[in-house]
Amino acid sequence: MRQETGQAIERIVIVGGGTAGWMTAAALAHKLSGTGTSITLVESAEIGTVGVGEATLPHIRFFNQTLGIDEATLMARTSATFKLGIEFCDWGKIGDRYIHPFGDYGEQIGPADFHHYWARMQALGDAHKLDDYSYPVRAAEHNRFMLPDPDPSSIFSTFSYAFQFDASQYAAFLSNFAQSKGVERVEGKIVKADSDGITGNIESVTLENGKTISGDLFVDCSGFRGLLIEQHLETGYDDWSHYLPCNRAVAVPCEASDPIGPYTRATARTAGWQWRIPLQHRIGNGHVYCNEYISDDEATALLMDNLEGKPLGDPRQLYFKTGKRRKLWNKNCVAIGLSGGFLEPLESTSIHLIQSGITYLIELFPDKQCDAMDVNEYNRVMDLEFDRIRDFLVLHYVANQRDDAPMWRDLRNMEWPDSLKEKVDAFRRRGIIPEYAHGLFLPASWLAVFAGQNIIPDSYDPRVDKMTTEEISARFNLVREKISNAVQHTGQHLDFIQSYGAAINGSAGAAAR
Repeated sequence: MRQETGQAIERIVIVGGGTAGWMTAAALAHKLSGTGTSITLVESAEIGTVGVGEATLPHIRFFNQTLGIDEATLMARTSATFKLGIEFCDWGKIGDRYIHPFGDYGEQIGPADFHHYWARMQALGDAHKLDDYSYPVRAAEHNRFMLPDPDPSSIFSTFSYAFQFDASQYAAFLSNFAQSKGVERVEGKIVKADSDGITGNIESVTLENGKTISGDLFVDCSGFRGLLIEQHLETGYDDWSHYLPCNRAVAVPCEASDPIGPYTRATARTAGWQWRIPLQHRIGNGHVYCNEYISDDEATALLMDNLEGKPLGDPRQLYFKTGKRRKLWNKNCVAIGLSGGFLEPLESTSIHLIQSGITYLIELFPDKQCDAMDVNEYNRVMDLEFDRIRDFLVLHYVANQRDDAPMWRDLRNMEWPDSLKEKVDAFRRRGIIPEYAHGLFLPASWLAVFAGQNIIPDSYDPRVDKMTTEEISARFNLVREKISNAVQHTGQHLDFIQSYGAAINGSAGAAAR
């Protein structure tokens, strides 16, 4: 973070609240404490937020820790449960299921990575799935949870975790936090923005009541509208619907009846997929789909017919177009959240992209001039974040073997991004998973989808052959036994929430049984 004398940012204006706006406000207020920089957030109670993104990735824990937020308190205030991964049902073939865990597979048994030994055993007819060698997968399946062990030699150190929470409650929690740190909230609708005639930088926004709010740096968290980044600056949008064609969703919460497990579920349907996100007090449900293959009424009926409990409201319709702004930072305006782009919620990446946008903004925090080198670097790294998440999401669709519905056949035969082709070809040929300096998903995540959707390497690392089949089999048996014993010694998920002090009114375990 750099601030030059006389050119330091004095006034930050955040347009829009919700998860993106209040995460941004909370992080900037914490980072800029004591600098004299004012932060104003403008939002209107009349303008709703999307408010259905309730599943997160492990990175959110470090965001909260940086702000000094107590985890158990936050969970109780947001009705949160723990999350060890995402279960995918019917994505390869109907009847297939696998869990993408927040953790590694197996253990080091030789010079090659574990999955190369697994690939050799698969070629010899071994029936054990890769899931059999993951503690977080087996713990999730048995609705069990404990915190990771800091001892790297322990099997309980082989995983991470995230949260499933009420996004609206999370935004409200951060709103209180940010305002306690000096952020000013202004109620009102913005009707126009004014820019400097020479630089093009935004100078102020004007509210419906005539009030003008000036700033040096503007953060657009106005959602799909892109009030500043698009409507005012006309930045442009890269449409990725040819890669990710689902363009609508319908969402509704329901009462819980099944066990409240520490994982999210994504079940493939005929023209999209359905999410299930268990919170302490309810289940969040939604059906993401492409309207070229199913009508809105049919999509809604399919969702309602597959709820596990009584609906707790009316279904809510959402419309979107996957893609991103051509520049997430334009002039003195940074777009964070849905205003910057949207990649469907299949792998719970929306809140992570908000967090990434905030992190890079703080790292490259500008002066009033918004140096072009900083702006270009921000756009470069955020482009990489979006591109590589896009590829990971596309993989789920193109790596299907379903012939029961037109959408799945069309997606399997569509044109892939070249960057994804290279990744899949490297794995299919030699079991290699290329790693990048930038990119959210690590090799274990790619491995989960490859193996879960029946992409098995044609060959493996030749160093594997230094061990006999019997030696590998014996080591694999030990790994599975170790995982089974560890799961048996792990307590129930809801019991842990209660013992941790994270339960609503201290009674999550009892209330959900």
